[in-house]
Amino acid sequence: MSRIGKLPITIPAGVTVTVDKNNLVTVKGAKGELTQSVNADIKVTVDAGVVTITRPSDDKEHRALHGLYRSLINNMVIGVSEGYRKELELVGVGYRASNAGQQLDLSVGFTHNIHMLLPTEIKIETKSERNKNPLIILESCDKELIGLVCAKIRSFRKPEPYKGKGIRFVGEVIRRKSGKSAGK
Repeated sequence: MSRIGKLPITIPAGVTVTVDKNNLVTVKGAKGELTQSVNADIKVTVDAGVVTITRPSDDKEHRALHGLYRSLINNMVIGVSEGYRKELELVGVGYRASNAGQQLDLSVGFTHNIHMLLPTEIKIETKSERNKNPLIILESCDKELIGLVCAKIRSFRKPEPYKGKGIRFVGEVIRRKSGKSAGK
């Protein structure tokens, strides 16, 4: 039995989980509503505030899907009840970030600013304080979507190993290299 897949998911107060006949799981909560289609072989049952996922056999594919769908549904339940928050910081001289609604404007050392329109499911906030690195704060109920958006923003200027300049997550540790003068 899958160690992750066999764990039951407890539904917190204020969250409703429904499964229709097409194996479409819908999770509604205070932060929003998420849906996920589940493979027809995997059975999802909701009773007495607990969601359980079962598989028909011990085939390799069924074992993989068992843990996958349990994790996806658990992430949905956490997302609609608590939400997810990611913070990115811009490290570099002259690096700036600002937003107007869902439009993110980045100045990260290129000749032109980068303009990015974010999905409506994501709330964005930018902070620029004196003598501190600018911050981009993203909040959403969808863990997959917020991860994709963070990866896209980070891909514009990944942290480099010599000076550490670039866009990185708050608290992320960058392995630094010494440069060519240290070899002598």
